[in-house]
Amino acid sequence: MSIDIRHSHSLTHAKARKAVEEVASKLAERFEFDYAWDGDDMRFSRSGVDGKIALLPKELQVTAKLGFLVSAFQGPIEKEIRRVLDERFT
Repeated sequence: MSIDIRHSHSLTHAKARKAVEEVASKLAERFEFDYAWDGDDMRFSRSGVDGKIALLPKELQVTAKLGFLVSAFQGPIEKEIRRVLDERFT
């Protein structure tokens, strides 16, 4: 199972990068994963989840591969990601 979410934004690169950091922090708190920058990609992982938030001009792309056990929670995970993106990028 995987997640692929695209979210447009109109922030400067620096402001978008700060907002991605806030998104990662909030999601890490909720889902207990580790995260770190790799260039303009915020990579995150925990047991059963491996993904990234790619910071692109005018758009973010959130992708994640979900392991078998975590895939049962794909709906709530996607909903929370979208909620946090809307909160930080609207």
